[in-house]
Amino acid sequence: MTSVLASVKGPEIDWAAFSPLLGLFGGALIVLMVGLSSPRVIRAHGVPALTIAAFGATIGLLIWEWNEQVSLIQDALILDRLTILITLLVCVAGIASTLLAWREQAAREIAHGEFFSLLLIAAGGMVVLAASRNLVTTFVGLELLSLPLYILCASRLRSERSLESGLKYLIVGSVGSATLLYGFAMLYGATGETDYAGILTQVVKEGLMGDALFLAAIGMTIVGLAFKASLAPFHQWTPDVYEGAPTPVTAFMSVATKAAALGVIVRLFFTALLPGVDDWRPAWIAIAVISILVGNVGALGQRSLKRMLAFSSIAQAGYLLVGVVVVTELGAEAVVLYLVVYLLANLAAFAVITVRERETGSDAIGSLRGLGARSPILAGAMTLAMLSLAGIPATAGFIGKFRLIEAAADGGYTWLGIVIVVGSMISLAYYLPVVAAMWRPDTEPGVDPATGRAVLAGGAQEAEAERGGWEATLVAAVMGAAILVFGIVPQPLFELVGDVLKGFGTG
Repeated sequence: MTSVLASVKGPEIDWAAFSPLLGLFGGALIVLMVGLSSPRVIRAHGVPALTIAAFGATIGLLIWEWNEQVSLIQDALILDRLTILITLLVCVAGIASTLLAWREQAAREIAHGEFFSLLLIAAGGMVVLAASRNLVTTFVGLELLSLPLYILCASRLRSERSLESGLKYLIVGSVGSATLLYGFAMLYGATGETDYAGILTQVVKEGLMGDALFLAAIGMTIVGLAFKASLAPFHQWTPDVYEGAPTPVTAFMSVATKAAALGVIVRLFFTALLPGVDDWRPAWIAIAVISILVGNVGALGQRSLKRMLAFSSIAQAGYLLVGVVVVTELGAEAVVLYLVVYLLANLAAFAVITVRERETGSDAIGSLRGLGARSPILAGAMTLAMLSLAGIPATAGFIGKFRLIEAAADGGYTWLGIVIVVGSMISLAYYLPVVAAMWRPDTEPGVDPATGRAVLAGGAQEAEAERGGWEATLVAAVMGAAILVFGIVPQPLFELVGDVLKGFGTG
């Protein structure tokens, strides 16, 4: 027995390539311990600072490994440039969300250590998901990102809406996870493999493209991933969860979860399931078109900014899927590029919402009335965010949508490019009123139209602004500036995305 155990060897691990994950999970452990054992001042300010340091250290480790392509844990994970870029996006979203949550009531209610350690664990799960090359690790990554988010959504313990948000996300997310797990089980049953490379080999070798079990596996996998990416018609949870969750958590979910989900869709369907492209492409096309229409139409008439951005995120996910369904290198580039510009716009928007929600107690569009006069920086950032999401020229969003339309036309799906244009035109009907509200003067000078309360003056006004937090203003300003810079000078983005996907197989 001893000799048998001695002959068993564990998987070889490249610790340098594994270091970004260690940075996130190690940071989560340190943040949790400091949050449990420190004085109140350290918990309130030191814990968020340590969280930002953990995300920053992870970014440094990623840059250190930029030119590497390493398989980890017997090819269950891979550190390549696609993994690195998605991890960078997750870390940027994590830093921005930490800044937004610095003064967050939810962090105080469940304790700072728990709140920010859960944020780091969720980010680690997203990295595992994006790096997976095996069905088992894909599901592990999915659950590792989902479970902390269920708790974070319900972290405002005194808010019924927050608790309802967490419960809804738990129930619907569990259904999505179960569906995906059944899909993976059927895929294993059809191919006898869990590795993406092995699945690809078996599909080609056995000619499984028309096999009933294989088709059922593809169908359930699509449904499970569509739940996680909040794609219509599997989007019902999104508006309620986005509205009820603490705004910094919503900001993180809206961009980081989508980046991880789209990353695994690209990796799984462009490699392991590529031979079945004629089977799965029509399903993704239908979901993309439905998402664009449902998201844009559903956002019309919304008075809550968070609900409006929830429906907007459904439409944006539909735009991203257009790059997936063309199954070309240009399509993959368009997906990754649009993920970057979407992150910039959404984080800028949620930063402004965070400030106004703390100052007025409301996330209604009316809470932005007169913001241009009181805070031009916030109003300018929100304006750029709305214009970018709508795809207006001179913003990064225009560059992203133009690339998606170009990919659709190049892949022979020009009509999908037209759907993107139509969806963008509809979106103007709910993005522009937000811009108009900010730059429209108050109807009653000195009165906030969102609350009916007098606007404070002098030192009291400064105290009110402090309650909103300089951290959120910083996030809004940086993201707004990036939207403008990359909209005017997009070449660095093109070079980055082209470098990331160099050599990535798209068939």
